[in-house]
Amino acid sequence: MHIQNSSIIITGGASGMGAATARLLSKTGAKVAILDTQLEAAQKIASAIQGCAIYCDVTQAESVEQAIEKAASQFGPARICINCAGIVHSRRMVNKQGVMPLEEFRHVIEVNLIGTFNVMRIAVQAMQQLSIPDDSEERGVIINTASIAAFEGQIGQTAYSASKGGMISLTLPAARELAPFNIRVMAIAPGIVDTPMFEKISLEAKKALIDAVPFPKRLAHPDEYAMLVKQIIENTMLNGTTIRLDGACRLG
Repeated sequence: MHIQNSSIIITGGASGMGAATARLLSKTGAKVAILDTQLEAAQKIASAIQGCAIYCDVTQAESVEQAIEKAASQFGPARICINCAGIVHSRRMVNKQGVMPLEEFRHVIEVNLIGTFNVMRIAVQAMQQLSIPDDSEERGVIINTASIAAFEGQIGQTAYSASKGGMISLTLPAARELAPFNIRVMAIAPGIVDTPMFEKISLEAKKALIDAVPFPKRLAHPDEYAMLVKQIIENTMLNGTTIRLDGACRLG
């Protein structure tokens, strides 16, 4: 898939990996719509890249429908959909404060897994109607953001790992289902990335996380996620699988 002049939607594009991806793809000539609940932050990114910012709650069907429709009115129907919207969660099923409220588990699944599927289904509906460019083999590409916690979830990550594991399990059947329409589906499973989500972690905890990475001995940069997104978009043979981006880290 050619990036230049392509219409792209990025959920969770107001910060972290989503923002880095928006910046890189815009430099490559893409028309980027940032979908996020943090509208003010999204507008700052969009202004810097000549994109557009649209409020979107991925858990709400109507919100996603309206956001994707607004993005299409700005730049045309999206051929590329990148799902970065998500939340982190850490709590044991039972701790000193008692049992984990069921609503906590449900909310993580709702945002990370159901929210991703919600965006996919609406984006695909529009992609299926697009023609295949003369110099391309495909109509569209969808890239979802999982986590290595899906493979080696740590204590306290039952909700988060389940949400990301579901996303990985979704990838192959979705790719097979959309193959007749010349639409690819991929997932990226980042390791420990230096994003705003980790700003509240103590220096001691951060050091322990860095020590778990064999090489390079550091947190991943959001730009490195963006670079992988670009490669996936441009390499048509990448389909139906999840790529780890973790410096060989295996969580203990």
